[in-house]
Amino acid sequence: MIINTTEAINSFYKLEFLKEVYGIIWMLVPILTLILGITIGVLVIVWLERKISAGIQQRIGPEYAGPLGILQALADGTKLIFKENLLPSRGNTLLFSIGPSIAVISILLSYLVIPFGYLLTLTDLSIGVFLWIAISSIAPVGLLMSGYGSNNKYSFLGGLRAAAQSISYEIPLTLCVLSISLLSNSSSTVDIVEAQSKYGFWGWNLWRQPIGFIIFLISSLAECERLPFDLPEAEEELVAGYQTEYSGIKFGLFYVASYLNLLVPSLFVTVLYLGGWNLSIPYIYVPGLFEINKGGRVFGTIISIFITLAKTYLFLFISITTRWTLPRLRMDQLLNLGWKFLLPISLGNLLLTTSSQLLWL
Repeated sequence: MIINTTEAINSFYKLEFLKEVYGIIWMLVPILTLILGITIGVLVIVWLERKISAGIQQRIGPEYAGPLGILQALADGTKLIFKENLLPSRGNTLLFSIGPSIAVISILLSYLVIPFGYLLTLTDLSIGVFLWIAISSIAPVGLLMSGYGSNNKYSFLGGLRAAAQSISYEIPLTLCVLSISLLSNSSSTVDIVEAQSKYGFWGWNLWRQPIGFIIFLISSLAECERLPFDLPEAEEELVAGYQTEYSGIKFGLFYVASYLNLLVPSLFVTVLYLGGWNLSIPYIYVPGLFEINKGGRVFGTIISIFITLAKTYLFLFISITTRWTLPRLRMDQLLNLGWKFLLPISLGNLLLTTSSQLLWL
């Protein structure tokens, strides 16, 4: 009898252990799926940028690595992994090593609150959009650490410029997000999308916040350090900015971070201004369009993902075309644009939005 009781207890503990393992696996599955999707998205963006820039400059672009050259970014990443990882002899090795990781991790965490489709978000927080802004503020710290840890005055100047640029354009960006939050009566990304769903194309926040949309567009390009705002790593006296002393996989992390950072604002433009996963037809709501049966719901979810990605890559096309069209600004012009123009205009836009909301009460 004692043996049977012991066996029952052991089997019970095994069952509980299996349940815990099963729960952990199901918790990791959406996270790993998101990371895989983001990685594929970055590879597609790199390929698109090379092809679009080649078209603008009347070149062919990558075409030999895989069909239409789509595996060229994968080949470049593999090459960087196997390159020698150099460390500055008199630099701070700890700061030098963890700087790129902080830049990448802070951007990856921003994807937690992005709804890729109907009921497809890792965490629907009531402060979703402001969590993104708070997390993205950590990335410049990683750039500063990289510049300081390199023991190189050019790298350090590049890190300082990156931090100054990020702070200058983060404030107008936050004010634009606050205006959208006031219009939608929520800071949840899911609620903001649903608030735009009733009137289809005409319900987009793009039409209610045209000034905010333009400021968000300019500020997000500056946050990503894309042309014409790529001064921290592009001016000739800074060599390559905070990336000067990096090689191998650490340099690759900065490269990945730049494209991850380009994808995040594109997704947030879709969510905040372009109606998210919803169709542009008034009174047609994507989840309600396919809720005939379970299979219909799955199909509706796939359609919502496709709509979100289509809008996102449209904005990406605009960002990439801007990079290969406009000339680079000077540092003083960049800071003047942020502090003297975008900040007062975004404050005025927030004041107008608040006034209109108060009048409608």
